[in-house]
Amino acid sequence: MKRELKLFLGPNHPGMHGNFSVHLYVDGDIVEKARPLPGMLHRGFEKLMERRLWMNNLALIPRICVPEPDINEMVYAMGIETLAKIEVPERAHWIRMLILEMARVAIHMMSFGGIGGPTGLYTGPNWAISDRDLILDIFEAITGARIYHMYIVPGGVRKDLPEGIEKKIEKLMDDIERRLPEYEDLILRNPVMEKRLKAAAPLSAEVCWELGVTGIGLRSTTGEAYDIRKVEPYARYDQVEFDVPVHKGVSFAYDRLSMKFEEIKQSIRIIRQVLDKMPKEGPIRAKISRGSALRWRVPKGQVYAHVESSRGDYGYFIVSDGENKPYRIAVRGASYPQGLLGIEKYLPGTRLEDVAIWLDTMGVCSPEIDR
Repeated sequence: MKRELKLFLGPNHPGMHGNFSVHLYVDGDIVEKARPLPGMLHRGFEKLMERRLWMNNLALIPRICVPEPDINEMVYAMGIETLAKIEVPERAHWIRMLILEMARVAIHMMSFGGIGGPTGLYTGPNWAISDRDLILDIFEAITGARIYHMYIVPGGVRKDLPEGIEKKIEKLMDDIERRLPEYEDLILRNPVMEKRLKAAAPLSAEVCWELGVTGIGLRSTTGEAYDIRKVEPYARYDQVEFDVPVHKGVSFAYDRLSMKFEEIKQSIRIIRQVLDKMPKEGPIRAKISRGSALRWRVPKGQVYAHVESSRGDYGYFIVSDGENKPYRIAVRGASYPQGLLGIEKYLPGTRLEDVAIWLDTMGVCSPEIDR
């Protein structure tokens, strides 16, 4: 006799990212129905932004994606700079890229090692979180904060790089790169992990097109190198060389995890070029207003600014009515399609023990949904 059982994944669970819950209805070990439940953050980021001054929002927006906060600062700044016709100083462009790529390495390491959570390989997260912490040390030295940096601001960056930080970054990138073969042996070449991940959590190109999945999800199925840094370069991505890892065909958890590993290598490659090509001195922020920035008004208009996050196309649609607060801001979270629609439509049929793997490798960042 068929007996349906209701189980709860999250909001606090090793396989769940952030305050987010999925109600699972299972028959035996098979998920029959899945219902995502956002709303645990109780924020309403978009409406809060409309009630705060343009400058006040700098403290709020990094929280929309906790593991990779800097992309929010970047798209917010890019949108405002377009509306207000602000020219960003050359050195600031390169410093922004430095921050964004270090953040990409940090979140990919967290995700790559984090696969040990749902699979029981706890050496992975122990190593990765420890190495990620060294990147946070660099962020703290540059911005004064480890997670929410509030460093990329309209017009450039908040302050210049501290003296000697370039050598510390270079050394850290060398150390992480030296460790990568050990990570590869531990996770990607581990026979248990291969067997566990190579047939788990399938994703097809048709599903990506249907839902609007971008980033590694799209690139892992279509073989197309669709990356905003390549197809619509911002900052100075058009002046550095890097490859976009791709895979064609149905992608499984192992394929997407392998691509994250390759992207860490490419980000290290970009960081080295930034350190080499970045102007050694010069202004780091354009003057955006006379007097107090808190009274600053952004000219009327609307704009969509987007960047390539670690999970794909990430953007803000910003509308200004010329006042000192945004009239409307809508966030296009990169994981919204798979994290909301995808869970409901494509998680059913998955074995119970693969649910956390599905969520982990699909790149679900719950605050982007609960915005």
